[in-house]
Amino acid sequence: MRLRGLVLASVAAAALLTGCASNTGEPAIEEVSAEAPPAPPPPPPAPPPPVGMSAPMAGVMGRSMPAPMPVQASPEPEFRDQYEDVESNPVKLTSEEPVSTFSIDVDTASYANVRRFLKGGTLPPKDAVRIEEMINYFDYTYPQPEKGADPFSTSVNLMPSPFNAGRELMQIGIQGRDIDRNARPPINLTLLMDVSGSMFSDDKLPLAKQAIKLMLEEMAPTDTIAIVVYAGAAGEILPPTPVSDKRTIVAALENLQAGGSTAGGEGLRLAYSLAEQGLKKDAVNRVMLLTDGDFNVGISDPEQLEDFVSRKRETGIYLSVLGFGRGNYNDAMMQKIAQTGNGIAVYVDTLSEARKVLADDMAGNIFPIADDVKIQVEFNPARIAEYRLIGYETRMLNREDFNNDKVDAGDIGAGTSVTAIYEVTPAGSDGAAIDPLRYGEAAKAGSTKGEYAFVKLRYKAPGAAESTLITHAVTDKDRSKSVESAPEWARFATAVAGFGEMLKGGDALGTGFGWEAIRNLGLGAKGEDEFGYRAEFIELTRLAETAEAQAALTSPGKGE
Repeated sequence: MRLRGLVLASVAAAALLTGCASNTGEPAIEEVSAEAPPAPPPPPPAPPPPVGMSAPMAGVMGRSMPAPMPVQASPEPEFRDQYEDVESNPVKLTSEEPVSTFSIDVDTASYANVRRFLKGGTLPPKDAVRIEEMINYFDYTYPQPEKGADPFSTSVNLMPSPFNAGRELMQIGIQGRDIDRNARPPINLTLLMDVSGSMFSDDKLPLAKQAIKLMLEEMAPTDTIAIVVYAGAAGEILPPTPVSDKRTIVAALENLQAGGSTAGGEGLRLAYSLAEQGLKKDAVNRVMLLTDGDFNVGISDPEQLEDFVSRKRETGIYLSVLGFGRGNYNDAMMQKIAQTGNGIAVYVDTLSEARKVLADDMAGNIFPIADDVKIQVEFNPARIAEYRLIGYETRMLNREDFNNDKVDAGDIGAGTSVTAIYEVTPAGSDGAAIDPLRYGEAAKAGSTKGEYAFVKLRYKAPGAAESTLITHAVTDKDRSKSVESAPEWARFATAVAGFGEMLKGGDALGTGFGWEAIRNLGLGAKGEDEFGYRAEFIELTRLAETAEAQAALTSPGKGE
């Protein structure tokens, strides 16, 4: 009772002071109000679900509004990104294992993800660095294939290695045929959009919606788009709709809101089902998944997801995976299902990257020109003592897989270039990494033609069951006597490869090659650089060098 009396007295005193302030004209209340923090606004009421949507999807979407509510960035998430732990390819003796076989890879997710880390002032996790995806981020302007010939051309260059004295680099470049805009086949696209709670922040669902709007501008009016969402439950938001009805598609996108857990597996089932219902024989049928990879409900087991996607691959439906955001980015899972589903995996960190992926490079990311593209290289032990494939660790194949048309491999899209680099040790060079055997028989001479290697490529026309073979013998005609005399494309690809090796710790590089050497190599091969991608790369080398120095200061002696 005494406490209650004190409270009442305090309230009365405050009222008396307010009255005095009002009588004297002193703005006492206004001053207090200006200094006091405003009370947080009440949360908006949950919008009702649109007509036809099941109850579990309530809260995922709202009714049409005059303008979408601005999405506020969520607090900095706990770092839970997931990457596959993969060991770098080892050096191999030609005398023991002369043949190297792998699938091509057109993914670029790693480069954009690495850029996000570096621009944030930190080095990326080593497992986040896939060197082949960093190399293949760039266009190397290889010559277009001859008219009426194979769907891609092949370029080969051999030059001294700037990485290690006594070794050389053999680069293999593939250039996919470009398709005239008027000759593109129609697109039957099913968007599978993650609208779970983890997609709330600005760099996730809002950015994904902006990316799709950019793509709409590049599509033909007769192309169709369907939208499926998943968050707690999966639901069809938009049936196959022609791009000519752009307003309906955009309205469906704008109504998407993030909330709930993630039923990614169920969403995949529904998306493929919808794509199969609208399957067009002469069109590109594709499911495009936009997510941060946080699959925690539904088919959450990676092996089960791979099995499901591999079965659906036989229907002729391609899969594209677009990753967004940070904190719980599941890179490992998205790579697996993209590789299994005749698809690509990219990472979208900015609106500029969205434009590159879905506008500037849309043809390469949407329209396949060759399926199951494999590369097999046989090295001549008389000329090459050792070799090491840089990158492509997750794309390695058995030797016998090359001729087996049932074995899945990577696909290449219109106008896309793919580059692979081997570091090789010439026979008799003192740059060898492996000591010769004391009791072993010396390698017998291989070809008498003076070939360094024999490159074979297999590919299938989209939808075909049998592959076609392309071959190229690597001879002195393909060799550059110095790094400086090598083609521009070979020098820039080498700079990017060295960049990736440095980010992985630099164990494969000699002591004389570092950040400055990478920059100089990149600057000397920057070329025209229409969109500034190569200039940005050179800037990233500076950011990486700074981040490495900062990491050494904060954790000295750890070697990271």
